[in-house]
Amino acid sequence: MYSMLSRLYQGGRILGAVKSSPEDFIVEEIVGKGMAVEAGKKYSPDMLGMEEKPGKFCVFVMQKKNWNTAQALRTISKVLGKGMRSMGFAGTKDRMSISTQLCSAFAAVPAQLLGIHIKDININGAWTSDAQIEMGGLIGNRFTVTVKNTSAQDSLEKSLATLNGAFPNYFGEQRFGFRNNNVSIGLSLLKGNFEEAVMTFLTDAQNEVREDATDARRKLAETRDFKAAMQYFPRYLKYERTMIEYLSRFPTNYANAIRKLPRSLSLMFVHAVEDYIFNEELKRRVESGATAPVENELVCGANSYGFPDIKSVSRYVPEMGGAFLVGNMVGYDTKELTVQEAELLSEFGISLESFKANSIKELNCRGAFRAMFAPYRWISSELGHEDAKLKFELPAGSYATVLLDELVDSESQNHNAVPA
Repeated sequence: MYSMLSRLYQGGRILGAVKSSPEDFIVEEIVGKGMAVEAGKKYSPDMLGMEEKPGKFCVFVMQKKNWNTAQALRTISKVLGKGMRSMGFAGTKDRMSISTQLCSAFAAVPAQLLGIHIKDININGAWTSDAQIEMGGLIGNRFTVTVKNTSAQDSLEKSLATLNGAFPNYFGEQRFGFRNNNVSIGLSLLKGNFEEAVMTFLTDAQNEVREDATDARRKLAETRDFKAAMQYFPRYLKYERTMIEYLSRFPTNYANAIRKLPRSLSLMFVHAVEDYIFNEELKRRVESGATAPVENELVCGANSYGFPDIKSVSRYVPEMGGAFLVGNMVGYDTKELTVQEAELLSEFGISLESFKANSIKELNCRGAFRAMFAPYRWISSELGHEDAKLKFELPAGSYATVLLDELVDSESQNHNAVPA
């Protein structure tokens, strides 16, 4: 489930193609004291404002192309003879990009990482540390985006002037799955309907792009014969096959079948419900023009880099300056719902208590906050006759493709941009 979102800027945009190749989408993590980890550059810890310390962890700079973060680290962990749980990273980076980020490996030494040879993965520095790299432990990301076959470039100045330094901080389409069913699966999990969640994950062929996968999903939906499905389900559908193999032995234990998936994947389904509710609340504000906080609404201050500090949430008073409007990521500990949030929960047939997934406690979601309008740092734009190169920085967790949707019209040229 993913609804079309309202843009803040309604005028004409650059026409062109986004993400035509990995080289057109460069992502560099901003870490430490505001240093961007640049592609193609070798690093020592002092270059990033860090220290090499004796410890059980090895921190390393990973540059990758045509890999998403999880796939790249899983492959590295196998080379090291370790499990994925030994790996640490601060944020996920998309496959269709050249991205550079800090990662860590438990009980590994720098020489092991520096000696790794994997196609399209480079280790641009490694050192020992007494702490791992943890999710969320980054300031933001720097993007260098090349828009191909551009026209109407004069609209860039107009769109940037309208945004005036901030854009709607929607979750991008990728949070809802390429089959657009993450919300449906998440709702089934929250309602305790594990059979429905499992069968949707395994058999929903909506938007499936490969014919063999479409045929396999439809056949299993008709037969529900898990043992037979092991013979025809494509081997590249590894998570599905793991679940099917378990169900071939325990065909009615759907809750444990969910547990055969990586926790991060199962949790993503529940998070998709939170994300959808946040997007819908934000969409309402964009459409109504209510982009600035009013008295008593939730806001947060800025961190040292000028990006939202979501740890400093408070109630807005008119005397405040530089406050970012904050919205709920609903969960069982959410204190106060907006009218629309309450309506959406009712429409979905769930409550805040539903986010305590009691049968699968590892899927519990306490709730959190998120800035509704994200600031961006515009670095430069180079507008050529055919291509445009845009360079900017965003806070951690904000989507470059959401900002780009305010600036670039790729759909009318039938270009399929993949969210970052």
